[in-house]
Amino acid sequence: MKRLALITAFTFAIATLPALAQTGGGAPLPAEVKELVKKDTKEGAGKMADNGKAVNMQYNGWLYDPKAPEGKGKKFDSSYDRGGAPFGFIIGAGKVIKGWDQGIVGMKEGGKRTLIIPPSLGYGERGAGGVIPPNATLLFDVELVNVIN
Repeated sequence: MKRLALITAFTFAIATLPALAQTGGGAPLPAEVKELVKKDTKEGAGKMADNGKAVNMQYNGWLYDPKAPEGKGKKFDSSYDRGGAPFGFIIGAGKVIKGWDQGIVGMKEGGKRTLIIPPSLGYGERGAGGVIPPNATLLFDVELVNVIN
């Protein structure tokens, strides 16, 4: 009886490893994302980002794929891959997708955050430049380099 219980537990553990690996040991990722997901991966210590503030960011962007490790499907953009120059914008000015305007608020300089952005806060039905398909959910790892004002 003990041997059967051990075999059953071992089989369950092996069967659930792929799902656990996708999220770093947490619950499996949702198939569909309807609201902005913000997950701080490193707490910053500098000035805080808020609406109307100019900020410089570093980032990597992927198409969200709940079956891929950490939800990171095909990479479509990266500030690091373009020479490492930070990307600057004013929060709330509408110059970036809504998921960024909403997702960066509250971060502190030096902080890192993962954003999972539903289509309604991304590029929606139109997609973008042949790189981001219509109704794509996006995943970004972002770092707040500095708050300018």
